[in-house]
Amino acid sequence: MQPSLSPRARILSLVEFVLGGFIVIGHNVLHILPNEVPILFILGWISLRLRDGGWKAAGLTRPNSWWKTVALAVGAAAVLQLGSELVVGPLASRIWPGPQHVSQALESATLGWRQAMTTLLIIWTFAAFGEELSYRGYLLTRAADIFGRSSAAYVMAVILVAVLFGFAHYYKGPAGVLDSTYSALVLGCAYLLSGRNLWAAILAHGISDTFAVLVLFMGWAN
Repeated sequence: MQPSLSPRARILSLVEFVLGGFIVIGHNVLHILPNEVPILFILGWISLRLRDGGWKAAGLTRPNSWWKTVALAVGAAAVLQLGSELVVGPLASRIWPGPQHVSQALESATLGWRQAMTTLLIIWTFAAFGEELSYRGYLLTRAADIFGRSSAAYVMAVILVAVLFGFAHYYKGPAGVLDSTYSALVLGCAYLLSGRNLWAAILAHGISDTFAVLVLFMGWAN
């Protein structure tokens, strides 16, 4: 049972979430701020440390069962990839014809095994770990605070953060924003199904992006 929050604490969380949203849009859409992930990570570290005792409050703890966590992560990664390729991707292509843009890090994976290994390092540190702590950890926690930390509050938080995560991939174009929003919804669901343990989302994110690197490196992409 989550402790109830005072109106003052909920307002403070609203301010933090709005600030986080501005940081995401400021970098990815308006291009007036540096990359949002390090900024959100630092803000999250300070905020969670001062208000909740640290990252443990957001779910960065050892899971009760690593086997179940890994199995959940693999399942989430499969749902993410299959849903993207079979449903979201084709639907987005009909609405917004044209290829989605790919990040420079992923594109470099096609240049050779050394570049692919570098891309994997970036994926598992910056994307899987950094983005999950920033989005599913910090921003999702503060969004849930706004609505009172109830079960419904966390569902609403997953949706709100998924929309922000979609705009964090604005460079991909409209179809890419939709696809990234879907990815964030899957990662958010993995987070909730794990009992709000961040390792499920971190591993799912890393596994999914590793598969994408493999597809590009092997030349299997269309």
